[in-house]
Amino acid sequence: MSPGVKYDFSGKVVVITGGSRGLGHAMALGFAAHGARLAIASRKIESCEAAVKEIRALGSDGSAHAIHVGKWADCDRLYEEVYSKWGRADVLINNAGLSPLYPSLVEHTEDLFDKVIGVNLKGPFRLSALFGERMKKEDGGAIINVSSISSIRPSYTTAPYSAAKAGLNALTVACAQEFGPKVRVNCIMAGPFHTDISKGWSRTEEFTNRARRSYALGRAGEPDEIVGAALYFASPAASFTTGAVLTIDGGQSQPKNA
Repeated sequence: MSPGVKYDFSGKVVVITGGSRGLGHAMALGFAAHGARLAIASRKIESCEAAVKEIRALGSDGSAHAIHVGKWADCDRLYEEVYSKWGRADVLINNAGLSPLYPSLVEHTEDLFDKVIGVNLKGPFRLSALFGERMKKEDGGAIINVSSISSIRPSYTTAPYSAAKAGLNALTVACAQEFGPKVRVNCIMAGPFHTDISKGWSRTEEFTNRARRSYALGRAGEPDEIVGAALYFASPAASFTTGAVLTIDGGQSQPKNA
C-alpha cells in the first residue's frame, strides 16, 4: 500500500474533542488536508464554527458541536449529533483536557477535582464506550486518546490531572481489548507543546532554559508535530497497532540529567 493511500481519509468522519484550539486544532486541519470531514467539539460554539470555516477553506467539510466533555449527557448528545449529521464516525480523538492551577493539595476543592477528572477521564470513557461500540457493530474505526507525560511523571502541582491521564492510559488498553478486532484504540502521550493554551509558560525564559538543559531535543514542540502520529494511528498503516501509548515529548520524560 502506497503512503498516499494510507493517509487518504476521503469520505471518513473524524470527531475531535477540544478541536478548536491547540493540539486538537492542529490535528483537525491535518485530517482535513487529507480529505476527512471533521466534527469539532468544544465548549464554545463560536470557536468550533471558526475551525469549521478553516476546514472548509482546505476543501473539506465539518460540523461544530458545543459540549462540555465532563458532562455525561453532553457526551451522549455529541454522539447523537455526529451520527445525525454524518451517519458515521470513523475516528474519535479524545483530545480535550483541563489542568488548572491550585494552591496546594489540601486546598484543592472537590468541585475542581471533579472537573479535572470529568474532562480528562470521565468524558473519554463515555465517548469511547458510545463511539467504540457503534464502530464495532458497523465498519470499524480508530480511537485516539491524548494523554500527557504527567501521567508517568506526576508532581504535587498536577496530582488530579496526572491521575486522570494515567487512567486514560489504562482506558486505552481496556478499550483496545473491548472493541477489537474491528476498532483500534491507541494513545498519544504528549509532552510540552507551544499552543495558545500554554503560552503562559512555554515561551518563558525559565522553561526555555530548562528545556535546553534537560530535554534531548532542547525545546517544546509545535502543534503540527503531533499531527503525523494521529494520522498514523487513524490509518491502515497502523493496522496491527492497538493498545499502544506513544510518547511525543521531545525527550522530556527521559531528561538528560536523569
